[in-house]
Amino acid sequence: MKLYFRKYGEGPAVIILHGLFGQSDNWNSIARRIGESGFTALPADLRNHGLSPQSEEWDYRMMAEDVAQLIIDNDLESVHLIGHSMGGKAAMQLCLLHPGLVEKMIICDIAPKAYPRQHDDVLNVLLNAPLSSFDSRKEAETYMLGAVPDAGVAQFLLKNIYRSEAGVFAWRFNLPVIARHYAAVTVAIAGPPVNNRVLFLRGDRSSYVRDEDFRDALRLFPNARLETISNSGHWIHAEQPEAFFHSAMRFLNEPVH
Repeated sequence: MKLYFRKYGEGPAVIILHGLFGQSDNWNSIARRIGESGFTALPADLRNHGLSPQSEEWDYRMMAEDVAQLIIDNDLESVHLIGHSMGGKAAMQLCLLHPGLVEKMIICDIAPKAYPRQHDDVLNVLLNAPLSSFDSRKEAETYMLGAVPDAGVAQFLLKNIYRSEAGVFAWRFNLPVIARHYAAVTVAIAGPPVNNRVLFLRGDRSSYVRDEDFRDALRLFPNARLETISNSGHWIHAEQPEAFFHSAMRFLNEPVH
């Protein structure tokens, strides 16, 4: 599958992978800064998200192979990967399958372990939202802010609303497939260990990456290290963009020995 992606700057390639219900333009400001710092930033839409193609098939192996195809089709060599949440797991899966395609990885607030189902309430809201009946984005916003307890999450989801060719509002992500195959993105990532350099970033107010989770991650990525970003939850790049950017750039600019 040929993924949609954006491009900022010139230099070594940095592919950026968003999380569940996200899209490439969630990363525009960070990607632009990376592109101004001697790299080519390539935020991509994963399958069934954003402007990339939709498919009934959806799991980490397929997402990883889609990104591998992006690398090969664009003649990129030893790219760096940045992945947040689901995108971080897709990046880890790619690295385990094709370590020669990856120079370094930055994994944002996710571990390779299996996670319990955490998005069923959001899925129910999305599945029951009468989008096609809304006459304006304001009407959709009012509905979502009333249905989703966290206003930040509601606004994040609202970025995926667009007017279809039929003139009605719809979700950009492939909601039916995501709902049916949601369990596929809760599973653990597995494979033979690889020696690629990896930076795990976690928020100090997030519970996604505990100390024991990182110790387990070292079995797959023995050449990894962990940094904790202060005053941040799960969305480090949005909550603490300066701290995220400086940690990322320090790591990307470190010489490879």
